[in-house]
Amino acid sequence: METVVGRVQAQLRQAIAQAVEKAVADGVFQYEKLPEIILEVPREKAHGDYATNLAMLLTRQAKQPPRKIAEAIVARLPQENKLIARVEIAGPGFINFYLTNDWLYAGLAEIGKQGENYGKTNTGKGRKVQVEFVSANPTGPLHMGNGRGGAIGSVLANLLETAGFDVTREFYINDAGNQIENFGLSLEARYLELLGQDYTFPEKGYRGEDIKQCMADLIALEGDKYLQLPPEERRKKLVSYALKEKLTAIKNDLAAFGVEYDVWFSEQSLYDSGKIKETLDLLQEKGYLYEKDGAIWLKTTLFGDDKDEVVVRANGVPTYFAADIAYHRDKFERGFTWIINIWGADHHGHVARMKGAMAALGYDPDQLDVIIMQLVRLVRKGEQVRMSKRAGEMVTLSELVEEVGKDAARFFFLLRSADSHLDFDLDLAKEASNENPVYYVQYAHARICSILRQAAERGVTLPQTGDLTLLKTEAELDLIRKLVQFPEEIALAALRKEPHRLARYVHDLAGLFHSFYNSCRVISDDEKLTAARLVLVDAARIVLRNSLNILGITAPERM
Repeated sequence: METVVGRVQAQLRQAIAQAVEKAVADGVFQYEKLPEIILEVPREKAHGDYATNLAMLLTRQAKQPPRKIAEAIVARLPQENKLIARVEIAGPGFINFYLTNDWLYAGLAEIGKQGENYGKTNTGKGRKVQVEFVSANPTGPLHMGNGRGGAIGSVLANLLETAGFDVTREFYINDAGNQIENFGLSLEARYLELLGQDYTFPEKGYRGEDIKQCMADLIALEGDKYLQLPPEERRKKLVSYALKEKLTAIKNDLAAFGVEYDVWFSEQSLYDSGKIKETLDLLQEKGYLYEKDGAIWLKTTLFGDDKDEVVVRANGVPTYFAADIAYHRDKFERGFTWIINIWGADHHGHVARMKGAMAALGYDPDQLDVIIMQLVRLVRKGEQVRMSKRAGEMVTLSELVEEVGKDAARFFFLLRSADSHLDFDLDLAKEASNENPVYYVQYAHARICSILRQAAERGVTLPQTGDLTLLKTEAELDLIRKLVQFPEEIALAALRKEPHRLARYVHDLAGLFHSFYNSCRVISDDEKLTAARLVLVDAARIVLRNSLNILGITAPERM
């Protein structure tokens, strides 16, 4: 969907390119290839509406100082361009564009026309992208890291979809391998313990109270019927029951947190279908496997890894890495041309070897992106909270949502980039004040809805349009400028895989609305100004609501 911002940027790029060509024709400088003309919104409002660093990018080819190149470009910009009010050169050679207000008014009118579709673009052009996130072991409850991954993954998927990508949200169920073997031994130990039998708890077993509760539920349901079975068969039955229960709990906890998936992919299915063997055979054919100490190794050092990795143990059992390679091969086989994984910080060393494995299989490793997510620290009254009231070892996601609510939990997880450590302030998340960022944003939406209700009660109908040129104050223009940037913000947040960017945008937008509200009376005796300001207020409502929808957060009408 074309936007006013898109058209404005296209006009600016065309004007810049024409000025560069004139400079070349005038013999001022030469270049072999024109770099991409990047336009960015300056951080400081005083630096204009858009800025480009093209002069600095041309320095090496033109063999001239960037400021001299910038002067040559600015001197040759079309003088009759009604879009540009003035142009200035800043610092070492930035070209800053100050635009007339006409484009802001056009952009504001566009918001009301597009409504809930405002912000959608065709940036992705239907490209098939898969976002795999959370993918927690189904051996216990979800924790804080899973919550952060759920918020980041679901919002990134929403952003990509809004930007025109064909998105699949996927959860990889780790239902095979060593962890399931230990899971079965842990379940069996608790099962025997609860039935008064002798038992040995496995050294690497799962000790959470949820394991004991799971077996207590099974005994209440089916009694001691599995006592007579051979241990291996008994563990298989216990695992089958517990996996269903754990997965149901995970699905329910994620749904309560606002996270839904298109695909739940079973690791066990890779074994059952023969895809792991098929993948290993393919790597063998390509010459990337070798035998050593009875095990089969993959030559990951060829792709930048610090050491080769075992893919089949000496006992003939494939490693988790082998299953993961087969899983990622399956992703490419399903036609995804962009694969995004969200992993915890403990998986950092796994990135290079997985990309290497994909290259070994003949896929483009650059089509696999991995977002490494740092740890979350829960804080209450300035002190770290470590222990769960119910689970013992950790605070669970469901406990967090129960305490602060879905909206606060999601927004706080999105406040910082994934690669930054996050302190989650429980007291602040529950505070009904402007210090609480999610309250601050939601209150802006509720305040707008209150204004629109007041207008309706006074018989003032919301106009489809009005004389928007009456909106001239700094607070009005700042708010409009932020609103019309929304589609670009969505596209950038999607392409850069930065969902925190939208959280920051909507918080800034709420701040600009509150400033506008405090300095401009919306409903007054001036009917034309009232109409124009109502158009602006409703546009702010649309963008706030659309932003919150993408973030998976409620847009309340009353607070």
